[in-house]
Amino acid sequence: MATSWSPDSWRSKPIVQVPDYPEPAALAEVEDKLSTFPPLVFAGEARELKKALGEVAQGRGFLLQGGDCAESFAEHKADNIRDFFRIFLQMAVVLTYAGGSPVVKVGRIAGQFAKPRSAPTEKKGLIELPSYRGDIVNGSDFAVEARIPDPHRQLQAYRQSAATLNLIRAFASGGYADLERVHQWNLGFVKDSPQGHRYQELADRITETLNFMRSCGITSENTQQLRTTRFYTSHEALLLGYEQALTRLDSTSGDYYATSGHMLWIGDRTRQPDHAHIEFARGIKNPIGLKCGPSVEPDGLLRLMDILDPKNEPGRLTLICRFGADKVGAHLPKLVRAVQKAGRLPVWSCDPMHGNTISAATGFKTRPFDRILKEVEAFFDVLRAENAHAGGIHVEMTGQNVTECTGGATAISETDLSDRYHTHCDPRLNADQSLELAFLVAERMKTERLNRAEPAVATGAA
Repeated sequence: MATSWSPDSWRSKPIVQVPDYPEPAALAEVEDKLSTFPPLVFAGEARELKKALGEVAQGRGFLLQGGDCAESFAEHKADNIRDFFRIFLQMAVVLTYAGGSPVVKVGRIAGQFAKPRSAPTEKKGLIELPSYRGDIVNGSDFAVEARIPDPHRQLQAYRQSAATLNLIRAFASGGYADLERVHQWNLGFVKDSPQGHRYQELADRITETLNFMRSCGITSENTQQLRTTRFYTSHEALLLGYEQALTRLDSTSGDYYATSGHMLWIGDRTRQPDHAHIEFARGIKNPIGLKCGPSVEPDGLLRLMDILDPKNEPGRLTLICRFGADKVGAHLPKLVRAVQKAGRLPVWSCDPMHGNTISAATGFKTRPFDRILKEVEAFFDVLRAENAHAGGIHVEMTGQNVTECTGGATAISETDLSDRYHTHCDPRLNADQSLELAFLVAERMKTERLNRAEPAVATGAA
């Protein structure tokens, strides 16, 4: 029997990847204040997402999850949010139309402020300072004052998340996501690229379809599904005091929900089964993601699944696989086999970003696009070989014209990285690379769909 759970039961467990706040009283005051604030999302929305992910888990949909590596206070601008939403809509349209599958849209946005670090400190020359842990904790500038964890940053993160959500909800339901605008979503700098031309061709076909539907009396004016879209938010549940402060008891169901985002995930560095992050996640009823890196073994994964999803509910748990292009074959098949054998129904999703980070000769951290594509291809190959559904991708991306990941159709080189390297943390796909990835995934989705639809070959005499 699992021990009893409460929103603060994680505090009795060991914990890693937490900042060392110099003033505990100030931290407690901020958390108390946050606990009185309105929820950012609602329990009913989280239940809707879980239902949609349940369809994905059973092979009837696909999860598109993506957004910033780490949101920043300085880059919180309406244009940036709009451009992200535009490229995300483009990717979803490509996956839906070319891939022939419903797409569940989940952004890494409106809450993705905290970042785990490989080391607690960072050194430049003779100076050693605490590591930057995301704007919700401290500043990215390499200065003593900036790196001191400040609990009041949590209040700013909450307010920015609320403002971002407000704008995204307006975009999703106020007409911006209307399929009649499919041509208008193409960003200027993408428009003349190979992927931009490819998208324009797809948009033309969608417009032809919409014209036919309009002649049949079906328009965005009388059909809500053509005019609006469902969009959900997600982030890594790293700063547990913040998450606890925004956890609410739902009066409808009597269950606890984290209202900081629709979906939370547990990172590869914080998934110890007897530690605080797993303890917190097991008690909330939101859909949960679990990052699975090379160090996870089948028995350990099944133990975590027993803790996080004891009832084996479709849509409750998404396994976000992040191995690196050259390690997928050695690690993913045994995990899929064990999960299949146990009769489990998670969503299998591919994170092709985190395992493919390298340091360029120019000193910049980057991710080669060919390695990203290679991991996605390997992910689909393994899931097909194991007779499981390749259910999603999880990418760090932006709508901006950045030069952070090398390669792609526009052939960003290592010497190009310094041109527009704007990330506060890890390198992101730019809009053109994101669209190119979407087309690749759509082609694989279409292939998998056709393979499933092929009739069995008859044998014996006619």
